[in-house]
Amino acid sequence: MTLIESARARQILDSRGNGTVEVDLRSGAYLGRAASASGASTGAHEAQSFPHGGLEESLRVFHEEVARRLTGRDARDQAGLDQELHDLDGTPNFSRMGGNLATAVSLASARLAAAAAQLPLFRYLGGPGAATLPVPFGNVIGGGRHARGGTTFQEFLVVSQGPRAERNVMANVRVHRRVGEALALRFPERPLGRGDEGAWVAALDDEDALRLLAGICEEVEREVGFPVRPALDPAASEFYRDGRYRFRDRSLSPSEQVTLIERLVRDYGVVMVEDPLQEEDFENFATLTRSLGSRCKVVGDDIFVTNVTRIRQGIECGAANAVLIKPNQIGTLTDTRAAVDLAHRAGYATIVSHRSGETTDDTIAHLAVAFGSYGLKSGAVGGERLAKLNELIRIEESLGRR
Repeated sequence: MTLIESARARQILDSRGNGTVEVDLRSGAYLGRAASASGASTGAHEAQSFPHGGLEESLRVFHEEVARRLTGRDARDQAGLDQELHDLDGTPNFSRMGGNLATAVSLASARLAAAAAQLPLFRYLGGPGAATLPVPFGNVIGGGRHARGGTTFQEFLVVSQGPRAERNVMANVRVHRRVGEALALRFPERPLGRGDEGAWVAALDDEDALRLLAGICEEVEREVGFPVRPALDPAASEFYRDGRYRFRDRSLSPSEQVTLIERLVRDYGVVMVEDPLQEEDFENFATLTRSLGSRCKVVGDDIFVTNVTRIRQGIECGAANAVLIKPNQIGTLTDTRAAVDLAHRAGYATIVSHRSGETTDDTIAHLAVAFGSYGLKSGAVGGERLAKLNELIRIEESLGRR
C-alpha cells in the first residue's frame, strides 16, 4: 500500500500570470505533485475550473474538507480516490471545489503511486506495453480567444510525423521560427507578437495564414525528409452567434462553414481540423466527418469536453473521428481514462492536450504515452510548452530510441 500521509495545496501562477492550484501528496519519502492548467476557450459542458469565490474558495475547500479525507487513503486506489472527490464535491461539474483542484489532486495521487512503485508515470499507468509515442501538435499562428488582433480561427498548427519524437519536436520549432521570419519580412514596420500559446499574431485573414503555414511546412518537409503538415483549430463556438459563423468581413451559415472547411482541407493538405463547428452541432460534425474522415482527423474538443456521455452521443451519430483529451475538462484521471477508452473502442483517435493557461507540469506527456494516444497537443515554443515536449523526448530515450 502507498498510504497518503500528508496533503498540501497551494496557489501557483499559470503562463498567463493567473493563479491556479498545485497539490502535493506525500507518503514517506515519496512525493506526488501535480498542477492544473486553465483554458480561455472553454466548452460550455466542461468542469468548472473554480467555484464561486475563485481559487481562494478552492483552497478553502481543500484545507477544510478534502485534505483530511485524503490522509490514510491508498494512492494506488485511483478509482476510489476519484470517487471520493466526486462525493465530496456533490455537483455534476465540480462547481463546489473546482475542477482544477480535483484534477490536481487526482493526478498528484497517480504521481505518488508511480513514485512509490519506482516507475515513470507513463509506465505505471500504461503498463509494460506503453511504448507508442504521440506526434506533437505545435501552435504556430494564433488568434481567437488566445491572441486578440489575430486571425478569427484560433490556431494554425504544425504536425510533424517523422520516426522519432525528438525530430518531430525540432521540425515543429523550425516551422514556427520560419513563419516568424516570414511575417517579419511581410510586415517590417509592425510589431510581431505572440499569443497565449506562443503562436505568432499577425494581421492576416484565415486563408492567408493557412497559405503561409502550408508553404513553410512544405519547405521544412523537403529538408527533414518526413511529413510536416498543417492543421487547424478554428474553435468555431467562439465566433458562432445567432446561427451564423461571424468572420471580420462576412458571416457563414452552418452549411457554408462545412463547405469552407472542406475546401481548406483539400487545398492546403490539412491533416487535422479541431472544433470546425460550434459545440452543439453534432449533425454537421457528422456531415463533415463523412466528407473528410478518410483524409484528416476531425477532432472534437468543445463538443465532447472529455465527457463519456457526449463522446458516446458523437459516436452514435458519427460526429468526428478523434477526441481531444483535457483532464481538467472532466476533473479526474479515472474520468479521463474512461473517455479515452470509449474513444479507442469506437476507433476514434485521441489527442492529449494542454490548455492556453499552462504550468510547467509535464503530466500530459506521460498520459499521451500511457493511453497510446495519436497526438500530444502541447505548443511549439515557450517554457510551459517545452516542459511537455522535453519530457516526451526523455520518455523516448528511456524506451531505448535514440
